[in-house]
Parts: sequence; structure tokens; C-alpha cells
Amino acid sequence: MGVKGRVTVADGALVLVDTNPIVYWLEGHPLGERFVDLFDQIDSGRVQAIVTPITLAEVLVGPLRAGNTTLATRYRRALTHGPGFSLREMDAEIAVLAAQYRATMRLKLPDAIQLATAVHEGCVALVTHDRDFRVVRDIEILGIDAR
Repeated sequence: MGVKGRVTVADGALVLVDTNPIVYWLEGHPLGERFVDLFDQIDSGRVQAIVTPITLAEVLVGPLRAGNTTLATRYRRALTHGPGFSLREMDAEIAVLAAQYRATMRLKLPDAIQLATAVHEGCVALVTHDRDFRVVRDIEILGIDAR
């Protein structure tokens, strides 16, 4: 974690970014400020970020609820084809790992899928603002006081 609580990782890193940092960043939320440096790293291609279909769906809810399909399309493109971002589909291996995390850590299924995807893909960290991830020890959690 960078200075003043700002989240950064080493150049060349692979991270999974959970929904809330993306929403904060896209919508200019005050909490998004702590993720600006990371998103600069992603935008410049110095860091690669994975998102899951769960994150894509959750990010699109706001624009679609507001009837703004243009914004929803822009968000979708940014997360699936933007510089530094890629979408990782869930497969059977990730599903089994998610079930194990759900059983042992009592995470909600979407959180267990996020964690399983990050671990399966070899990410150095999972970036989130969800305090439910405080119980995780299998990967570094950035964005909350996880430990």
C-alpha cells in the first residue's frame, strides 16, 4: 500500500480488482481517491488487472438503472477491452475453489468467486474495499485494513 493509504503495487503485477474500487473510481466517489494511483498504473499498462463477470454485472447496474445505456457500454468496454483490464470467466476449477473458500471462511458466494479467481490466476493481490475480505490469508488484500 502506498503513502496516505493509497493503493499501489509493483509494476508488472497482476491484481484482481473487486467492484467497489472500480465504482468509486468511475463515479468520482471520495473513497476512490485511495485507488487513483493503482488505476493510473493499470491505465498505463504497468499493472494488469483482472475483473470477473460478477464485477462487470455489478458495475453496470448503476448506469442501467439510470437508463444510461451509453455509459453502461463505455464501462463494459473499459473493463473488458480497456488498457490493463481483462475479464476472467469462471470455470470449474474456480467454482470448486470458491466453494472451498465459502465453506471455510464463510464468505458470500460472490466474494468467494472473486477470491478464487484471484488465487487461481496467480494475482499478487485482491483490491477491494469490502471488509468481509479481512479473514483472507491466501492472498494480499489491498484497500482495507485487512489484518
